Order: sequence, then C-alpha cells, then structure tokens
Amino acid sequence: MQTHYDYIITGAGCAGSSLLMRMMREPFFACKRILVIDQSQKNKNDRTWCFWEKESGLFESIVFRRWTKLDFLSNDFSATLAIDPYQYKMIRGIDLYELARTASAGHSNIDWHQGTVKNIYTENNKAIVELENEKISATYVFNSIVQLNESHSSGNWDLLQHFKGYLIESKTDAFDPARATFMDFRVHQNHGTTFVYCLPVSPTTALVEYTLFTETLLPQDVYEEELRAYIASSLHLSEYEILHEEYGVIPMTSRRFPLQTGRVVHMGVAGGQVKGSSGYAFQFIQKRTEEIVGGLMNGSASFSRRSFTDQKFYFYDRVLLNVLCNKKMEGAAIFASIFRKNPPERVLRFLDNESGLMDDLRIMRSVPVSVFLPAALQELF
Repeated sequence: MQTHYDYIITGAGCAGSSLLMRMMREPFFACKRILVIDQSQKNKNDRTWCFWEKESGLFESIVFRRWTKLDFLSNDFSATLAIDPYQYKMIRGIDLYELARTASAGHSNIDWHQGTVKNIYTENNKAIVELENEKISATYVFNSIVQLNESHSSGNWDLLQHFKGYLIESKTDAFDPARATFMDFRVHQNHGTTFVYCLPVSPTTALVEYTLFTETLLPQDVYEEELRAYIASSLHLSEYEILHEEYGVIPMTSRRFPLQTGRVVHMGVAGGQVKGSSGYAFQFIQKRTEEIVGGLMNGSASFSRRSFTDQKFYFYDRVLLNVLCNKKMEGAAIFASIFRKNPPERVLRFLDNESGLMDDLRIMRSVPVSVFLPAALQELF
C-alpha cells in the first residue's frame, strides 16, 4: 500500500460506498489514486436502508423490494397511503457493499485496506490518516466514521433513534407484498415515541422492526419482548422462523456536525446527513456524495456550504426535537395529525427537505399552534 493517495475514503458503509460508486462513474477520477479503508470486511448484511424516490436512482439495480402503498396506523388516524409518483424502496447493506467492491475490481486506481482508523487530521495542507502501524496522506479524506466519544454541546436537543428488527418467515401466507407498514404507532408509548414498521418481501416473509425516538437505549431483551408481542398480537403469527436480526442506533440531534475540517470532508452520520427529526439518511447521503463529486470535478476546495434550504429545514428539525424532548406532545399524535391533514406526496417532499414555502405552511397548520409556536419562538430567539 502506498503512502500517499489523491483521495482516501474512511468508512465503506453507505456514505463511503455511495461516494466510491459516484467516482467510478466519472472519467475525471480514472487517473486518481483512491484508497478505501474500513475496519470490517463488509461481508455481512448489517443494515437495511429504506427511502422514497420518483425516478430510478444510482442503486436501482440492487433495490431489493419496492412499494407504492404504505399503511400508516395509529390510535388517532389510520390510512393506506398511495404514494405515487414515489416508490418506497428497500436496499440491503450486503448488496450495496458487494456492488461497490465488485465494481471497483475493474479499476486499477482503487485500493482497499481493512484496518482501524485511529485518527484523521490535516497537516501541511494534506489530510493524514493514522492507522495502527502507519500514516497515509491524501489530498482529501472523505470520512464517514463517527467519533462516538464526542460530547453533545450545550443548547442542543438530543434523541436516539434505536431499533431492533427481525426478518421472519411464516409457514403460511401472512403478508401482502404489494403494501408495507410505514409506521404503526398502535404500540404502547411508555418509553417515548415508538412505532413498528413491517416490510413484506414475499407472502411468507417480512422485515418487522421495533423503533423508538428516545434519550436512552433499552435492554436487548426488551426490544425482543416487544417485537414478539407485536408479531403475535398485530400480525397474528404464533409460528415463524427468525431468518435474520438487525440492531442499530442513529443520532437524532440538533447538534451541527462539521461538514469539513481542513482537508477532511465529512459525510454520512459523521457529516450530519441524518435528518434530525426523522432519522432518515439514505437520500441525504446521496445528495451529499453527488455534491462532493461535482465539487471535485469543478476544482472546489470547499465542501462546507450550507444553503438557505439547509438552514430552513434545520430550524424545522430543531422545533420538532424541542417538542419531543420536552414532551410537549407525543410523537404518535404529531405524525398522525400531519398524515391526516396532508396528501402523502406533500409529507414525503417535506421529509426529504424538498418542499416549498406553501407546502411548509400547510404542514405547520397540521399541528397545534399552541404547542409548536412557543417551541419555534424559543428556537428562533
């Protein structure tokens, strides 16, 4: 392995693999030396990403399942949402990792290294990556490794989105593959904002995931108890096989993650591409990696610009986190009110940070002014 590269990608998860795939599509990068570093072999299906989009995206070839009808369920409001022209899509982590690795095999300018990154910094106008026994430099490092020991700064709202999922298989047909459960809030809310989603991949197989927006995590046995209770009471299944399990924790925070530190450019969770109010990240990662590739091709040295739209939706996210963290209104009631009073296409645009001012105002009118206005004024001033 050489000691200097044009670009180093630290972390080969969603953000790192997405950036690499976009680089490989452009002739500009064919003569650039690229190194990808990850501490694991990325040979396990450790993640599932769900997102919505209208057109065929970069990863259309590995979309595992897609739906155009979504069930929203709560004690206050329930409906089947026809989301056309959107499709709700699922991509499995293993498929994304294998796609990036296989595609890069045909590019002699790309190296892979399995190792633990100890530190990343800028020195003498170069980005430096410290591994266990060596240092490697680059013109830029594109980092998606989160520094978990970072303390939350004061004045921010901090929640965790944490989830436990089972891929289950029943002995008889139990699911409708044409529709997915987007959010089912009909579970108890004792821990905080809690819902289950169910994504059928066949008449007998589905991913069932128990998800919470709270300040603290639960013991593993509690997730499992709640999952089994939901499968028994809501899916009416007593006999099934667990084919696969997944568990994850995502920060939902108003804290600003740095976009760039010298020659180190951050992306993914480390770059703040997780939407603070919902936890969705996949499409925001795609926008970020597309922006990085375009900037490199145009000779830009700065990848830290925040647009007016970014600032606008950051404010909206802060307001919702303020309401949830201070327990001014239950998350189940908030989402039920929004989906009851708006067409699904408008809500999905809003959650994707792509809605205009009129759509924003209609969404705001969907929730109680007496709850959200004081929170908005607090965040504004």
